[in-house]
Amino acid sequence: MSDFTRLVLPAAVAAVVSTPASAQTELEEVLVTSQRVAYANSEVSAEMLERVSPISSPLDAVATLPGVLIGEGDQYGGDDWSTFISMRGFQSNLDEQQIGMTVDGIPNGNSNYGGGAKANRYIDTPNLRTVRVSQGTADISSRSNEALGGTLDFVSDNPLEEFRVRVMATGGEHDAQKYYLRLDSGRVLGDTTTAWVSYSTSDTKTWIDESGESNRDHAAAKFITDFEAVTLTGYIAWDDVHEDNYQRVSLAQFEEDPTWDRLTGEWTGIPYVDQVFRPGWSTLRENTLAYLKLDFDTGPVDWKFNTYWHDNEGRGDWLPPYLVDLVDDQGGPESELNFSGIGGLNGGAPVGSIFFVDAAGVSLSPTPGCESSITFPYGGAGPQSDPACYPADAIPVGSYRHTNYWKERAGFNADVEWTMELGADTLNTLAAGLWWEDYNRDETRTWHKVVDSRVGMNFESEPYWTQYNRSYNVDTLMYYIEDRLEWGMFSFNLGVKQFQVELERQDNFAGTTSDPVNSDSDPLLSAGVVVNLPWMDELSVFAGYAENFAAIKDEVLEREASALSDVQPETAENFDIGLRYAGDTIHATLTYYTIEFDNRLTFIAPDSPAGIDYTIGTNGTYINVGGVDSAGVELAATWRMSDNFSVYGSFTDNDSEYLGIGDSVLEESLGLFAGNTVAGSAEQMAALSLDWQYSAFRAGLTARWVGERMINAANTQVAPDYTVADVYLGMGGGDLTDYLRGVDLAIVVSNLADEEYLGGISGGAAWIGPGRTTSLTLTVDF
Repeated sequence: MSDFTRLVLPAAVAAVVSTPASAQTELEEVLVTSQRVAYANSEVSAEMLERVSPISSPLDAVATLPGVLIGEGDQYGGDDWSTFISMRGFQSNLDEQQIGMTVDGIPNGNSNYGGGAKANRYIDTPNLRTVRVSQGTADISSRSNEALGGTLDFVSDNPLEEFRVRVMATGGEHDAQKYYLRLDSGRVLGDTTTAWVSYSTSDTKTWIDESGESNRDHAAAKFITDFEAVTLTGYIAWDDVHEDNYQRVSLAQFEEDPTWDRLTGEWTGIPYVDQVFRPGWSTLRENTLAYLKLDFDTGPVDWKFNTYWHDNEGRGDWLPPYLVDLVDDQGGPESELNFSGIGGLNGGAPVGSIFFVDAAGVSLSPTPGCESSITFPYGGAGPQSDPACYPADAIPVGSYRHTNYWKERAGFNADVEWTMELGADTLNTLAAGLWWEDYNRDETRTWHKVVDSRVGMNFESEPYWTQYNRSYNVDTLMYYIEDRLEWGMFSFNLGVKQFQVELERQDNFAGTTSDPVNSDSDPLLSAGVVVNLPWMDELSVFAGYAENFAAIKDEVLEREASALSDVQPETAENFDIGLRYAGDTIHATLTYYTIEFDNRLTFIAPDSPAGIDYTIGTNGTYINVGGVDSAGVELAATWRMSDNFSVYGSFTDNDSEYLGIGDSVLEESLGLFAGNTVAGSAEQMAALSLDWQYSAFRAGLTARWVGERMINAANTQVAPDYTVADVYLGMGGGDLTDYLRGVDLAIVVSNLADEEYLGGISGGAAWIGPGRTTSLTLTVDF
């Protein structure tokens, strides 16, 4: 535990115990709700949020929902590189982005690592009200062009009706600290407006060897203004992070040492070894998102409008163990050693690599016949990387490579619903809407010389080479129309939507612009029915069908070898059928689903030796190769046993298999494995939670079991099944004085049994799951 935790704990316990018990002695409404619509969906409950430490990522809140698998390499979710989401065989990871994500219904602007942003960049965990999850057949109005396999909508907290100042401090293992301040205005401006503003700062170290750090600053504000039939809502969030990464491992490496990801915490002075120095594997991101919503009711017609703006910038870092040789210096001193002082070179192709130089800056060659004794990392080095193969006074050289991202989005949404009474027990709602977004992204790759590779990773601020400089523009227009009919015990919906997406790329060095690439969808149909059984009001049957779509992403245009005229958007056909029970003490859903995913877009990398190809950036190609067939069953249920106890459980049985292209020879050459289980998808998962509350005290225990998963598409590596248990304890009270409204103390322990397991999977390897982690939070309300 951190020094903060040890110092605060005794005083906090004394304060809470001396505080009068809160009037709240029963569990809040903790039933895991599911909307009565024609597709499977779940919503995170208040008790699920209790299981998430304020310093952790908002993604952790959905970890126990049916069909959802969350994997994070960092104990508090502080590493986007190692974040993994899977639903029904669809995934969001380093390789694929197939799951839609929104914040208060606003699109997140892609979830990819390179220039994208997941929900944790836009919303702070203490400001999270709930997460609405559509596991497959999503709402027709959902704004995402990644939603092949459902959506996650993260909903921010609404302002309070009364004035309050909340101060929160969290401390935990691995020197974790977070400080959070929020002010709620209460009703102001003639009782028309409520608002809040918050700020938090957090710092943690990596759970593996504590050699890396994750630092985050987050500020946000929200207001809601009501004018009778008109509601105006505004939100802005700013997020600035620096995250040191975790590395993927093979199954053999995990079995050899399940606590080490093969990144190091000590600088050796040997660039080949220091390429895996953890502080050199970094993610830096700054995001600002703002939106303004206008909702108004004109009798039978409801109108909703919003506009939003998003700015993203940052970079990803690596430590290549050489300088890129860009100029043939004919045996003289290497020009690359001095390029940074004159602005460096723009573009061009390497002529080689420089590993060691003499005092005059002349590149050296290893001693003929020398064999390297370096065995780590990536299976060992060649003689060109081993200082033992050079004279004793040879100077090692290396690079610090930055991939720099800038992105700006602006968008507009409009929705209208017209509800008409057609007779007794009959309502018809006609809905329509559109989404427009203009998206501009710049990306450069800069290579900086490490000042002295013998002593540390400090690098020259000016690059010696800018490998490329590109700009991308993506214009999106989505429109839909849907009719919903409620007739007695039946509810029907029928709708269609379509995407029009246009992409182009500009090479800022060559001054050329690619021909626009159209990634339009066909008309996408959706239909469904809900039957509320008359002999049992609590029970309903639902069935839904939807055609989903993912546009071609601008990263496809990064690969010049891609035959863009042949690349098609990815599509999926989703079908759900199930039962939904909503009683006084029990809520339950049972869903059977089938999905056919076509035109799966895959990156085919050029042949390269083991290890990282640091210069890749313009080679390789994207092609459509087969798809995925999925089918399965999802079950979720909550039982409120009494005023003090609640039990929640979920179970998922999923079968996701790769589809081939009908040509076994071509499949083999492309590394496709028709009929194999989709890598990263769990065939079976289960979760069980028990929550308890009495007077000022509360507690909960959750166990999550994840079955075996394939690490690679060939299905030659299998990640073992695992069980992770989490526990939380809390106590709080209020009304200590006229000014002190409440004091609360909560402890969260994740991975209680310190289970060793593999978490997220991507690219034929897996990240090691975090070990046991404890955090303590003190909250004081004024």
